[in-house]
Amino acid sequence: MPDFDVKKIREDFPILKRFINGKPLIYFDNAATTQKPQYVLDSVDNYYKNLNSNVHRGVHTLSEEATNEYESARESIRKYINAGKSSEIIFVRGTTEAINLVASSFGSEFFNAGDEIIISAIEHHSNIVPWQMLCERKNAKLKVIPVDDGGEILIDEYKKLLTEKTKLVSVVHISNALGTQNPVKEIIQIAHNAGVPVMIDGAQSIQHSKIDVRELDVDFFAFSGHKVYAHTGIGVLYGKESLLNKMPPYHGGGEMIKSVSFEKTIYNDLPYKFEAGTPNIEGPISLKSAFEYIENIGLSKIEQYEDELLEYATNRLSEIKNIRFIGTAKEKKSVVSFLCGDIHPYDTGTILNNLGIAVRTGHHCAEPIMKRFNIPGTVRASFSFYNTKEEIDLLIEGIIKANKMLS
Repeated sequence: MPDFDVKKIREDFPILKRFINGKPLIYFDNAATTQKPQYVLDSVDNYYKNLNSNVHRGVHTLSEEATNEYESARESIRKYINAGKSSEIIFVRGTTEAINLVASSFGSEFFNAGDEIIISAIEHHSNIVPWQMLCERKNAKLKVIPVDDGGEILIDEYKKLLTEKTKLVSVVHISNALGTQNPVKEIIQIAHNAGVPVMIDGAQSIQHSKIDVRELDVDFFAFSGHKVYAHTGIGVLYGKESLLNKMPPYHGGGEMIKSVSFEKTIYNDLPYKFEAGTPNIEGPISLKSAFEYIENIGLSKIEQYEDELLEYATNRLSEIKNIRFIGTAKEKKSVVSFLCGDIHPYDTGTILNNLGIAVRTGHHCAEPIMKRFNIPGTVRASFSFYNTKEEIDLLIEGIIKANKMLS
C-alpha cells in the first residue's frame, strides 16, 4: 500500500525496538494481546500524573476531571461501535467478564430448566465455560453448531438447532484459533427470525474491522481493550438497553446503587447498575486513545494492509513441503494456524523464540476445535498492522530451520 507507512507506524511502538535472544523482536502473537503505541501509553501516564482521583465520588476538581475523562471515553467508544446510547456501554475487565456477566445476569432472568443455548464448535473457552456453568445451574442444555473441515460453521445445521426452547445464541465473530470469520450478520438474522437474541464475542474482530452494532442488530457484543492496543484489565459489553434494563445486577457494592437501607436496596440506572465498585479508570482512557490512534491511521487502511499480510504469509507458508494448515475458511482475518509434519507445535515455537520470533503454540484456549481436528494444538502466527512482509520472510526461514532440526 503506497500510502501506508508501516516503518513510520512501527516507530510508535516502543517494544518493537527490543531484542530477544540477540535478535530483533518479531511479534506474531497479536491474537493473544497487541502491543501499545506511545500515544496510548502517554494518555495513561497523563491520567496518573495530572488527574488521578476516584470518579463519580467527589466535587473537587480532580474527581470532576477524572469523571469527565472516564465518561468521555464511554461516549467515544459508543461512537466507535455506533451504539445508540452511552448507557449501553458497560465497562468490564474484558471479553471473558462480559460473557460471564450475560451468562449470570441474563441467564438468571431468562433461563429455566430445559431451555437451550447455542454456541459453535470454534469457540474460545470463555464462550463455552460460562454457558456450561449456566446450564448446570438451570438444568439447561448447551447445543453446538458443527463446522466443516475448513473450520466454517455449517449454517444449515445451525438452523436445525434452533427450537422454541432456544433462549440465546452466542458465537465468536473471528476465531482466535483458526482465523475463521463467521457470517455473524446472517447468524443474527436467522436467530432473530426465531425470536432469539444473539451475543457476539468480538475479541478478535474489533481490532481488524469496522463494527457497527446497530447495523448488525446484535443484542450483546463484547471485546477486550488489550487486543485493540489498549491496556489490560478493560473491556466492553455492549447490550441493547431493552435487555440490560431487564437484567439484574452482576455484582453488588458501591456505584451500582441509588440508595441502600438494611430493608431494601434500589439499584442504579444503566450503565452503573453493572459497574460496582471503583472501576479501572485508566482502562477506558487507554481504550479511547487506542481508538483515536486507529482512526488517525484509518481502519480501512489497516484492514487492507492486514489482509495483504495474511495472504502473503499463507502463500509463503504454502511453499514449505510439510506444512498443514488448520483452518482454511474462505473468510479469514489475521491468523494463520498450522503444523509442520509430526513436529509438536511447542518445539517449533521454542526454536522460533530462539530466533526472536514470538508465536503462540498450543490449543489457544479452544480445546474442542483441536479435538475436532484430532491434534494437540497448532503453531499460530497472528498479524497486526505494525508487522511486515520482511518479518514473515524471517518466520519462514525460522520454520525451515526448525524443520531441519526436528525432523
